[in-house]
This record gives sequence, C-alpha cells and structure tokens, in this order.
Amino acid sequence: MKKKILLIATLLIAFFVFAKVNSNQVEKAFSTINKKIEQSVQDGDIIFQTSQSKQCEAVRIATNSKFSHCGIIYVINGEKYVFEAVQPVKTTLLSEWIKHCEGNKYLVKRLKNSSEILTPEVISKMKNYGKQFDKKDYDLYFEWTDDKIYCSELVWKIYKNSVGIELCPLEKLKSFNLADEKVKKILKERYGNKIPLEEKVVAPSQLVNSTFLETIIDTY
Repeated sequence: MKKKILLIATLLIAFFVFAKVNSNQVEKAFSTINKKIEQSVQDGDIIFQTSQSKQCEAVRIATNSKFSHCGIIYVINGEKYVFEAVQPVKTTLLSEWIKHCEGNKYLVKRLKNSSEILTPEVISKMKNYGKQFDKKDYDLYFEWTDDKIYCSELVWKIYKNSVGIELCPLEKLKSFNLADEKVKKILKERYGNKIPLEEKVVAPSQLVNSTFLETIIDTY
C-alpha cells in the first residue's frame, strides 16, 4: 500500500514538474516572439488592442469592432514606448503595454510611404505636439476638445496637426450602434438623458480601417 502511495506521489510530482517546465518554455517562447516583433516596429506606428472593462466592451459593441484601445509607438533613447490616452495620458513601455492586451494580442499599423513622410523632423514634431496632452485626464465623455482626451482622438489629432493627415473622417456619436443594452447603460451613466448625439468622435475601429495605413503586425 505504501509503495502504491509513494508511486502515485512520485508520478504527481513528476507531472507538476513537467507542467511547470513546459509552462516556462511556452512563456519563454512567447517572450522571444514578442521581442522579435517589438524590434520590427518604428516611430509613428499605431498599435491597437482589445482591452477589458465595461467601457471597452461598450466601445467594441458600439463600433462593431474587436479593438477598443490604441496609441502611437515612439522610440525614446533606444526603447520602444506607446504614447496613449489612459488615466492620465502617459508614455508606457511597449513590452508592458502588450501585457495589458487581451490574450497578448495586438495589431500594428503604419502610415503608407512612412519612410518618405515620417522623417526624423516630422517624428520630432509629433512628439512635441503631443506633449501638450501628457498627464491630461482621460476624456470619459468623448468631447472634441483638448481639455481632456481619449485614445483614438489623441492619435488622430497628432497625425492631423503634426503630419497634416486626417487618418479617417470624423463621425457623429449617433452614427454608432447605440441600441445595445450595454452601450445604453454606459451612455445613461455618463450623460443621463442628454446624450450628445451630434458630438464629433473618432473610434479605434475607424483608424484601423484607415486607407492611409497598412498592417505591419497582426497577432490575432
């Protein structure tokens, strides 16, 4: 009986050790892949993710898209970062930003003919223009002002005012799918009965579909 118990215990230990080693190998493999992918991105690329929160879920439903957050990739002192509008607007190390992606999946888009358009001078202009938004509050009400700002608005305005390119046409809030119960709940919480249906907005999904951009990396 003791021999059977010892055998079972040995097998269980062996199983857990194997599982741990295998898990570490998988994690290491993903880490290596991500590092190689990160090396291929460059200044001015736009990165998208599926993030988890009630608001992000509402954004995905309202825009009929899996993408709910985005930012601009910048190279600073040799490191890759994402300039993003969260609470507050900030610069996040790319490797850390990827960890917040649902399933570590993300999409990277690049301006077509970027080598000709996004010169070092233009990239510098983008970074300098964006400084006015650094540390500003995230705009929960999606207003088209510079007082507060949300993620896709930040990307759109930087390209518009620094590069001279409108990545996509602006839409009005009423043009999105607002009939879903989850979306209606968020709108009710934010605006009460005064939903600004005529407000100009830009969503991550619109940027993803921009004809000015091409896909560089897609891990979905």
